[in-house]
Amino acid sequence: MNDPGPARLVLLRFLERVQLRDLERTRHWIADEERREQERRRGVQDRPVPPDWLLEQGLNRSSPPVQVHCGDCWNKGKRTLGISMDEARRALIEGVKACGACRPDSRLGLLD
Repeated sequence: MNDPGPARLVLLRFLERVQLRDLERTRHWIADEERREQERRRGVQDRPVPPDWLLEQGLNRSSPPVQVHCGDCWNKGKRTLGISMDEARRALIEGVKACGACRPDSRLGLLD
């Protein structure tokens, strides 16, 4: 008669190798995910502080500024530069339009 013991042992050893390979692959996936999470956290931590005031530039370098925005304005354009509070006040006093959404003139106390 055939003895099923040795064949079963061969199959169990094969199963063990497959599971070890799967475990190693899973550990590799975990390490990759931990590395990505660490990079994401580092990116959030190293993100520069947004400016408190923004000056929206015109379409080209010779165009005058278009608007003054608060730093957290949802309506700011893509051509903005961070400026100081004094620069924002000066720009508004010199006639640069205040954004109608964030009202920097109100926050700076420059309303008529």
